[in-house]
Amino acid sequence: MEAEKAMILCKLCLTDCPELESSTLQSCNCVFCVHCLRQYVQLAIRGGAGSAITCPDPACKNTGNLLDSELALFAASDQVELYQRLRFERGVQLDPSKAWCPMLDCQAMCSVTPGTEGKLLPVPCPACHAVFCCGCRSPWIDGHSCSQHQPLMAPSADSALSSADTDAAIKQCPMCGVYIERNQGCAQMLCKSCKHTFCWYCLQNLDGDIFLRHYDKGPCRNKLGHSRASVIWNRTQVVGILLGVSIIVLVTSPLLLLASPCILCCVCKPCQAKKTKKKKKDKKPSDSTA
Repeated sequence: MEAEKAMILCKLCLTDCPELESSTLQSCNCVFCVHCLRQYVQLAIRGGAGSAITCPDPACKNTGNLLDSELALFAASDQVELYQRLRFERGVQLDPSKAWCPMLDCQAMCSVTPGTEGKLLPVPCPACHAVFCCGCRSPWIDGHSCSQHQPLMAPSADSALSSADTDAAIKQCPMCGVYIERNQGCAQMLCKSCKHTFCWYCLQNLDGDIFLRHYDKGPCRNKLGHSRASVIWNRTQVVGILLGVSIIVLVTSPLLLLASPCILCCVCKPCQAKKTKKKKKDKKPSDSTA
């Protein structure tokens, strides 16, 4: 009966739930209700692109990763299989010693041996026996020369895509190299793998460009994908938020200064009361002995 009545505060929904309906993460010992963990894991699998699923509490000091056994408790078997496949593909993309075969009808995993002192080497595919360059992943031809920073591409000339081509539908993240496909929408891209923000056309870093000034001039002028009115409205919202925060700080700072003596008194009174209680306790034994 006592175990059923025990309640635990879930840090996600901020409500008290029975202890039997909660779960403790093994990596960090944080406790959440099962309903919130189930929703969190399912959303992380859909939008995480195979990245590690960490503790949902942003203030967690350990920031441990959820184990596969825990994922199986909060997600269906097909979702767990999808996450494991995405995690494997992500590991191959981030591992310089591995690569996918560039043949569209193959896509097997190949072991890459980087050339010493910048020397490029051919990489044979164990499945389709195609040979491609370890640098740009294009078909290997005698006397081949390429750039190490070219993206992976198919051997067909019609389907070959370059990261500098503004009309390309698939490009690599300039920070982590993960492939990103854009079919429509805004030109400001956010990589799900490394959370890097960049421009789709020129791959310039946009992490600190909260006003999107990048699209006011240069080759990417007016290529954001939104109307001018929506851009102005977005900037107005950002300015309004900044002004609101600054006004709150300006208004509350004098009040905090005026209230600081009262706050100090309230803090110091319990301490003084404890000290007086200790002195009285220390005096009682001495009085009894006298």
